[in-house]
Amino acid sequence: MHHLINLISRHSMFSVSRLATAMHSLKARLIVSALLLILILMPLIGFGLNDAFKQQVKSASLNELKAYVYAVLAVTEVDRDGIIMPEVLLENQFNVIQSGLYAVITTSKSPEKTAKNNEVFDAKFIESPEKTTTKGNLNRLNQTQRIAWRSSSLLGIELPNSLPTPVKGQGQFSEVKLNGQPHLIYSFSVSFELPALDSKEPQQSNNRFPITIHIIKNQTEFQQQVSQFTQQLWRWLMILMGLLLVIQMAWLWWTLKPLSSLETELSAIENGKANQLTRLYPTELQAVAQQLNTLLNTEQNQRKRYRNALSDLAHSLKTPLAVIQSQVDLSAESFEQVSHINRIIGHQLKRAQSAAGSAWHLGVPVVEVSDKLVRNLPKIYNQPPIVIEQAVKRDAIFKGDQADLSEILGNLLDNACKAAKSKVLLSVTYNPESLIMQVEDDGNGIDESLKTQIFERGIRADSYKVGHGIGLAIVRDLVDSYHGQLSIGRSELLGGARFTISFKY
Repeated sequence: MHHLINLISRHSMFSVSRLATAMHSLKARLIVSALLLILILMPLIGFGLNDAFKQQVKSASLNELKAYVYAVLAVTEVDRDGIIMPEVLLENQFNVIQSGLYAVITTSKSPEKTAKNNEVFDAKFIESPEKTTTKGNLNRLNQTQRIAWRSSSLLGIELPNSLPTPVKGQGQFSEVKLNGQPHLIYSFSVSFELPALDSKEPQQSNNRFPITIHIIKNQTEFQQQVSQFTQQLWRWLMILMGLLLVIQMAWLWWTLKPLSSLETELSAIENGKANQLTRLYPTELQAVAQQLNTLLNTEQNQRKRYRNALSDLAHSLKTPLAVIQSQVDLSAESFEQVSHINRIIGHQLKRAQSAAGSAWHLGVPVVEVSDKLVRNLPKIYNQPPIVIEQAVKRDAIFKGDQADLSEILGNLLDNACKAAKSKVLLSVTYNPESLIMQVEDDGNGIDESLKTQIFERGIRADSYKVGHGIGLAIVRDLVDSYHGQLSIGRSELLGGARFTISFKY
């Protein structure tokens, strides 16, 4: 269990880390923003439209029920014998049993109070809804509500224990359940004035006959309308969301295309395939592109002038040194010192000419240099013959100057050929993040004590034994200038020395 928790925790941390890395991308941020906008805004619009439609349908149903109330109220008559209604109502659904549209009239007037004058209400009631007159009311909903009349459509349907009773002159819209099914109900309360039995009798409050007209309609039609609208709404919203998603992705691709083009051109410059940004960019990026081109031109011109000056300096120094070395009466010790000065000048000039400081926009395929070296070195080291094999990845790119790469590989292969008995192996592996070059030979290898001396600062370049001389110091300085790593070990394949150089990109 503990192991499972640790595994889930590591996976969660890895997912969060990967998400955080992805969110550093401008493209990822725009895509996430567009998705959030679509996935949040469109459902909110859907819920809003659906709710507005429900309210609209309810409002239409309310107006319809109000119209039915006024239609029923128009044919309702009241006298001291009770409520008088026509046998057949104009709206036929009130006359059809369980049609879904029902009318009920309730009153709070008790038979005893109504029959106070001359006992008009004698508790004779006509229970059949087909009769036109109902004398009194024995059908109770509760202690205060009594059914005074019901439409024929309510035959066989049990009413709830109570129905809404709004204030006189007011209506109330709500929901009730008949036989377990939801229905809409609109109730409207009015009061009829009963005629006095004697013209001399004053009008009293018991001469008023309050009633409430209830119009009840099945919600099936209402729910069907809402359900159909909801289905259509969400179907079209899903289509619209998909369409907006496609449009957003196309818009983002079109908007971010100049950035992709800029990245492609910078990659080409970095790999040495181009020297300038040549594409036309939007106004916001064009100024950046122009400044980058100006920077590249300035750096290239400065590097060119710098190298020309160093070449002139080398020639100006070599000529006097050559004259000194040509002197007949020059002692052996002086000749050795002059040669040493010559080597130091050459070594320092090569260090100064290194393009490592501007290596970000330089690039050269390794095979262009390695093929020449592998082809030419065996011609020089032919006694005994040396075989140089190479396993170089064809797309390997050295992000630097071609002269520096030639100096690095040339010195390593040259030293390997001097130390080898018969065979040298050059292998190069590459990926977008690193470049690893190895040179191995079948010689005697390098002593452990000498390995330590090679990496110590201040060791003279000419203090190494034959086979690993001044060239290694140049290689070490060049690798350091490119922030690479140089390591020395024993070759497992050939048994001699193995030099490994790695660069991180």
